[in-house]
Order: sequence, then structure tokens, then C-alpha cells
Amino acid sequence: MTLASSPRRSPALFVILTICLFIAISNAQQGRRGIGPDTLPDEPQVLGFGDQQFRVVPIKGFFRPSAVDFLPNGDVLVAERSGGLRIIRDGVLDPEPIRGMPEVHNGFGGRLGLWDVAVHPRFAENRLVYFTYLKPDPSEDAPADAAVPQGLAGTSVLARGRFDGASALTDVEDVFVSDARVSGFSVARLIFAPDGKIFMSIGMPLRDREHGGSNRVGTAEQAQEPGSHAGKILRLNDDGTAPEDNPFVGDPAYRPEIYALGFRDPLGLVIHPETGELWEVEHGPQGGDELNIVRPGRNYGWPVVSYGRAYTGEATIGTGGTGPALPEPCAPGMEQPLLYWYPVISPGGMALYTGDAFPAWKGDLFVGGMSTTQLQRIVFNQRGLPVRHIPLLTELNQRIRDVKQGPDGLLYVTTDHEAGAVLRIEPLDATAN
Repeated sequence: MTLASSPRRSPALFVILTICLFIAISNAQQGRRGIGPDTLPDEPQVLGFGDQQFRVVPIKGFFRPSAVDFLPNGDVLVAERSGGLRIIRDGVLDPEPIRGMPEVHNGFGGRLGLWDVAVHPRFAENRLVYFTYLKPDPSEDAPADAAVPQGLAGTSVLARGRFDGASALTDVEDVFVSDARVSGFSVARLIFAPDGKIFMSIGMPLRDREHGGSNRVGTAEQAQEPGSHAGKILRLNDDGTAPEDNPFVGDPAYRPEIYALGFRDPLGLVIHPETGELWEVEHGPQGGDELNIVRPGRNYGWPVVSYGRAYTGEATIGTGGTGPALPEPCAPGMEQPLLYWYPVISPGGMALYTGDAFPAWKGDLFVGGMSTTQLQRIVFNQRGLPVRHIPLLTELNQRIRDVKQGPDGLLYVTTDHEAGAVLRIEPLDATAN
């Protein structure tokens, strides 16, 4: 009996299939990083399920929008990571950026730079708009007209300017310049507290080469150093000075601006509307994203402890300088998170919902997820403990960066893409703009 021979595979076909697979994987990786063409539908989408359906209205035309805030007249200010400050009026993006913004450190393909924007609570009186950005280090030797490469250092800055209401900021000034110099990835967020003070977060997630990492300047160990602003939550007056009632004022070992320490990559800040507490969300290393209730003078552990691990899979620092110093997630004198994510969602901004547009969402926390391309809704029980995590917007396959509740009771989120957008989330019975 003759056995049938197996079909011969064409070498050319194998090469073509390999190339197609490589392209598909590469496109997926780029999409997860927010690189590549616009894949967001132009038209509003109805998403959700059951009685929790909602409409998502995209406002396009941004480069990696990192934050939004709202003027008293309802206009929306949008910060772009590359340094642009934009404005949305009546649901339409002004094609021209607001003039007067300073130069920002624009490394990592425009993924550094301008991080946050916040309107002063007394804007009607003083017209002040605040923002945080990574300022290029003037001591670095680089051509003034060249794009700032990844290796050059910058430092986190709080700045402000007066908005003319139309197209420009004037009297722009740096009101607080930190000592958190870094040549790698960093972040700086801000929020006004009800008493008019400013909370500003400064990240320092990576180690320098001396500690096994990739940074030339700046290391995660600074998050535990009382004489450094890196890896800290700061509390400032609106002129950038340190309030006299900050927890470490009078202790010469500590910077007076420090409110709490031991943070890795704090990308979201919110004031709880009922308790007045400051909540913070941050990236862990491999695993261990955290939600913390930030209390004055407390230590939140990075880079000593974390529920995450090194990117090599090791329990501690490992090759490449990532991961915590200790294998256990707890240590004396260091706070535990309210919740942590494992696997990670790569959290962005967050908002505690208090509006009337979505009654079923009142009291829920909304956190942007970047690697997981979702807006995560977290439901709390009557004791204030998180009991359910509900992913939203996953159908759009967009990296969700900032999340804010608007004065209209709607949610506004930004997509962390080169072809970025602001998404307005509204109930189905809302009047479309």
C-alpha cells in the first residue's frame, strides 16, 4: 500500500505568512503604545449594556492629550503631551493652540512634556491657569534648535499664566521648580484642594545606571530621600511656596513642600468630595498598580515594597533595575494601598463621580486604563471598600489617560494616542452637541 505524501509547503508562502504575522504583532504593539493611525470611529457610539448604556462623543485632533480641565463658561482646556494647550468651545476644538506656553522637554517621541492643567478656583477674579510640565535642563549641552533626545534631563515644574479668554496666556511664570531632575520617564500631576492649596505629584519610577537601571540622571531611590522632591506628593500654596502647616516644616532633613513620600508613578489625583481626603493612583512595576489614600507625613513604600515585581519576573530589583527592593509587599512604617491591580491596568487619571447625569454611578470611581484600553468603573460598598471592577469603553480599543467630571455632570476622558481625542460620555437622553 502506498502512503499518500503530505502536501509540500511553499517556502514563499511561509515567508509571506511570517511577514504578515510580524506586521500584525508590530501593529498591535504600536496600538498598545498609542502609535499609528487613527482607529477611533468619527461618529458617536452607543456603548454599555442594559440600563447602563451611554453615548460616547469623540472630539478629535489632538496629539496625546494628557489632561482636561474646565473654564467657568464650560469651555474645556486640554493639555497635549508635546506641549500644546488647546481649547474646546461648544464641543468643537479650536484648530489653533493657545499661545504663550513655554518650551517643554519633548523626549520619548513626545510622550514627556506637558502633563496637567488646572483652572484656579478663583479664575473669574484672577484668570489664572496652572500647568505642570517637564522643563528642559539648561545645563544640558544640546543644540537649541534640535529635538530634545531621550537621554537629556529635565525637571518637573509647576507654572501658571493668565488666560485672555480667547487665544493666549500672558504673564507665564514657573512658580515652583522641583529638584527632581531625570533623564528617563517621569510624571507630574496637580489638583486644587478645597482650601485653595495645590497638591502636586512627582514620579520617579526608574533607577539610574548606578542602581542597575537605565536612567543617566534620577533614580527610584530618591522616592525615599527626604531631601528630594522625586517620588513625592507635594503640597503648595498657589504662589508655589510651602504652607506653614505641611507635615515636615521645621525638620531640616525634609523639603518643606513634601506632604507624603514613597510614590512610583502617580498619574491620578482626586479629592474625595465627602471626606476631603486626597486619593492617588499610580503604576506599579510588573503588577502592583496602586490606589492610595494619601495622608500627611506617610510613606507609601516605593521602591522598597510593592505588590509588583521586576520586569524580569524576579521578586526584587532584578536585571535592569526594576522591581522593589524587598520581596514582601509590606514593611514597618510603610502604608498599604486601598486596592491594587494584578495584573495591571496601567492607570491614568481618575474621577469620583458626583453628578446627576448618571444616578447609578454616584459615588463610583472611574480610572483610566492604558495597556488594558478601558475606563474602569469601581463600585464601593457602604463601608467605602471596593467590591466590583467594571471595564467600560473596551470596544474602542483606546488607551484611556485622563478622566474628569465636567460641570455638566458628564465624564470627559482623553485617549493617549498620537491621533488622540477627548471623549465626552453622556446619557442616551442627552442632547447631542
